[in-house]
Amino acid sequence: MSDETKTRLLVVDDEQSIRRLCMTIGNTLGYTCSEAETAEAALARLESEAPDLILTDLKLPTMSGVELLKQSKVTLPHSEVAIMTGHGSIESAVDAMKLGAYDYIEKPFRVEKMRLLLQRMAEKVRLVTENEFLRERVTTEESLDGIIGTSANIQDVLRMISRLKDTRTPVLISGESGTGKELAARAIHFRGSMAQTPFVAVDCGSLVPTLMESELFGYEKGAFTGATKTKAGLFQAANGGTIFLDEIGELPLEMQAKLLRVLQEKEVRPVGSNTNVSVDVRVIAATNRDLEAAYRAGTFRKDLYFRLNVVTVHLPALRDRRSDIPVLVHHFLERYAQGSHLQVTAAAMKSLLNYDWPGNIRELENCIARAVTLGDRKTIDVIDLPPAIRTEQTDSTTAESASAASLSTTALAEMERMTILRVFQQANGDKALAGKMLGISRATLYRKLKRYNIPSRSGGEADRVTPTN
Repeated sequence: MSDETKTRLLVVDDEQSIRRLCMTIGNTLGYTCSEAETAEAALARLESEAPDLILTDLKLPTMSGVELLKQSKVTLPHSEVAIMTGHGSIESAVDAMKLGAYDYIEKPFRVEKMRLLLQRMAEKVRLVTENEFLRERVTTEESLDGIIGTSANIQDVLRMISRLKDTRTPVLISGESGTGKELAARAIHFRGSMAQTPFVAVDCGSLVPTLMESELFGYEKGAFTGATKTKAGLFQAANGGTIFLDEIGELPLEMQAKLLRVLQEKEVRPVGSNTNVSVDVRVIAATNRDLEAAYRAGTFRKDLYFRLNVVTVHLPALRDRRSDIPVLVHHFLERYAQGSHLQVTAAAMKSLLNYDWPGNIRELENCIARAVTLGDRKTIDVIDLPPAIRTEQTDSTTAESASAASLSTTALAEMERMTILRVFQQANGDKALAGKMLGISRATLYRKLKRYNIPSRSGGEADRVTPTN
């Protein structure tokens, strides 16, 4: 399990020995642990660390554990909070549970009892996250289509999005071109509590260097030739919401310094103005470059890198999630040939599976759109694929025996059957949800359930798909 997907525990107590004991227990459970001596210090950590679990003493030096509970529930509504209390304060701890605390534990506590409490809290967080994750696969807006797949690494991405959607933590999305970095940024924004606030996407690589500062931060009338009126910048346009800085590694060093100051001070100064303007934005940055290598080479500011790299979401290349290719192919067929019942031959699917996809999902989408446009609207065969993919197939094997071709068809059908079965089980037999997760229509799902003799469990025996002869 990567550090990004581990359960995060924050321990708040003014006694160092208690903090260290609780963190030791958390570490043995595989959690990522941090500590704070006061409620104020804990609140300062909430935005940057977004802990899943908060374990706090009831009595803290200035602000009480109950007040920390109230404020943390506003900032991180899905985090679970447990109260540590002395024997004489049990009544206050019970009152804290009425305000949303998960449970309380008396001091001194047994290690095993604390361990079980943390496990139960983590399990609740996991179940809530899983429930939201599945529900969002149905309710996600049209603009978020494309983040689909059942491979383990893309499911990790989707779970991370579910954890980040309600926080204001800076996020760095890494991945090759075409892997869907902007889709991931949109998902973080539109699936959470900030969905009704502005989302402003900026392609840093396409900004004209001489106009970069005025585009990002705005300008005053008369600031330069052509500035006939005052104009707000993109940061001001995103105020209260999210700004997505795509290809952040393309910013020149001078602009990196100015961006760092904006992130630290939370204010911008328009070009030609002597007045700073406050902005409250969540920053999501993306890059297809290795920023750690870039800052070591001196082409990217180290302080900006660590300011942005609070949480990293890595989008895998398509070649690293080949099992998702059949699902994505059907998804794009639904988009570009809806209702046509286009079939992909085994040979064509094998070519798609063997190709390395340097352009990733974007290249696959273009490939399917091309095949639909140039094909006969009945089947997609190898000849309908782009020359590069056909060449790779030809190079790998020029001829196959009938038995080998039959084996290929069987293997591909079994891969699709297992994928649909796994998703259908994960969706607990909910056909609408399973169809959304697979990226196909409900009608297509019905046909495939029948074809592979997969029983429907959402409506009992009457809703069972009957075998075909």
